[in-house]
Amino acid sequence: MLRLAGARVLDERDLIDVRGVFDNDPVAACMVAARVEVAGLDPWRLGGEMWGSDSKPIRGKVEGLCFSGPNLIPLKGGATAMRMFADRARRRGRMCSSLVGPAEQVLTLWDELQPDWGPAREVRGDQPLMAISTAPKITPDPQVRQVRPSELNRYLPAAISMFIEEVGIDPCAEDGGAGYRARVSELIAAGRAFARFEHGEVVFKAEIGAMSSKVGQIQGVWVRPDRRGEGIGTAGTAAVADRLTRVLNRTASLYVNGYNHVAQAAYRRIGFEQVGQYATVLF
Repeated sequence: MLRLAGARVLDERDLIDVRGVFDNDPVAACMVAARVEVAGLDPWRLGGEMWGSDSKPIRGKVEGLCFSGPNLIPLKGGATAMRMFADRARRRGRMCSSLVGPAEQVLTLWDELQPDWGPAREVRGDQPLMAISTAPKITPDPQVRQVRPSELNRYLPAAISMFIEEVGIDPCAEDGGAGYRARVSELIAAGRAFARFEHGEVVFKAEIGAMSSKVGQIQGVWVRPDRRGEGIGTAGTAAVADRLTRVLNRTASLYVNGYNHVAQAAYRRIGFEQVGQYATVLF
């Protein structure tokens, strides 16, 4: 029986094609590649489904790629592929907290989904994707270090403040913060949360949110408000980038809102260069 054209859930037989997409742009694919490298394409282990659109009505080479999990992340494909992904997403219902990824795919997919899923809480259509593969151009802050599990309660208030500033909602609002606390605790346990402490308080923090075999994505950069403008954020971010490039042998990446010219300038002083364009739709 001829299968109707549309997006399908990928499985292990598609792994070579999926890895090819990751290899073609490892920085843009970091968030999804980090999951697939650990879990493969089994939805239960992956924590979501990997959708693909094929070059033929019956299984062919994967021409479009989209991860559907806590976030909806389209990575590859033109308007036709995004329409297929939108059809599948509509049938499934919105289960994600955001739509994020390469701007061309995200904004095209959002055009398809907006009549059913809109309005969004916020659309951030201009987010330069930046990366550095060599040592930072400025001296990393030697006081920035990995956060210890015993320091969770001191680190968590800074993480919550960062989340509220960046996302615009309180991560503790729905469940008293249990879910967010667990996520932060996991990052600390994995050695991917970094901070500068002064007198027992966090004055700088950042995390490696996703880490594939080639790229680590820095997230959650935050400086205590009364210490901003001193260069702490720049030197601190350089310390995390140095950890990724020198110790972990990965490219360090991050994405930043286009209107945040101060942050972009700081990242460029470190040595980050723009390698792509992201967009985020927040629900």
